Amino acid sequence: MSKAFASKADLTAKVISFEQISAHGWAYTAEGDPNSGVIVGDDGVMVIDATATPVMAQDLIARIRKITDKPIRYVTLSHYHAVRVLGASAFKAEQIIASKPTYELIVERGKEDWQSEFERFPRLFQNAESVPGLTWPTMVFEKHMTLYMGKLEVQLIQIGPGHTRGDTIAWLPGEGALFSGDLVEYNAGIYTGDAQLEEWPDTLDKVRALRPKALVPGRGPALKTAEDSAKAIDYTQHFVRQLLACAREGVAAGRDLKQVYADTRARLDPVYGGFPIYEHCMPFDVSRAYDEAKGIKNPRVWTAERDREMWNTIA
Repeated sequence: MSKAFASKADLTAKVISFEQISAHGWAYTAEGDPNSGVIVGDDGVMVIDATATPVMAQDLIARIRKITDKPIRYVTLSHYHAVRVLGASAFKAEQIIASKPTYELIVERGKEDWQSEFERFPRLFQNAESVPGLTWPTMVFEKHMTLYMGKLEVQLIQIGPGHTRGDTIAWLPGEGALFSGDLVEYNAGIYTGDAQLEEWPDTLDKVRALRPKALVPGRGPALKTAEDSAKAIDYTQHFVRQLLACAREGVAAGRDLKQVYADTRARLDPVYGGFPIYEHCMPFDVSRAYDEAKGIKNPRVWTAERDREMWNTIA
């Protein structure tokens, strides 16, 4: 390999924020690192996305304990990626909830994804030895599930394919607060290495139709107004459309992956290039877009070996 992944050099700790976005909703964000959401109901707490390791989860737990002593009853997985799920054991929740496609993806590629993500971006897996194994859901739903945390209504919706084919959002309809997982990002790089790119913009239109008044994206700052929430949806939708368009143009012209990567960077760098983890995401993003443009509908499994092969192709 001629040089390391951009993420190998990303060693600077990020400043963590824990902010209230609605009467019962909180955002745990870290300057472009993976976000988590927290819902404090009448009878307990739900965490949306569990951090990458049990040791890293302790900071989130400590912040929850500053606002409530209610038990953490639920951990909801927005999708299967290791950086979102491997800290789940720390919460000792009654239930770990995921959509059926997310469960299927853990079965299909969870182990490979864990190793691949760890080798790409070691800073995001602090104290990796504390991970007891893959995180397995204890409650699996299809399409839609409503929970009542006391009187508080919480909707879990597999709203459509996008970042993965199993993406789940958490929605507080009484407050207009949305926890999107990586379906929506803002002012951060957008990872699409396992995405359903053609369908993603339509899924975002379904998210937009909810008219969120506040939104916790998968990466980026907490969004506390309807206007900023809409901007984040636009930001993600534009990136996905342009990424796939570049790949389709390149494949139609008979260009190889290395040239499509260069062409895509030329189009997208001016808008997105200054945001956190953009450099890390783009090789994987363009590789997936190139595959989809060539008709590979189901994303290929990333392994540490495939990561290195891809990097040597485009570097």
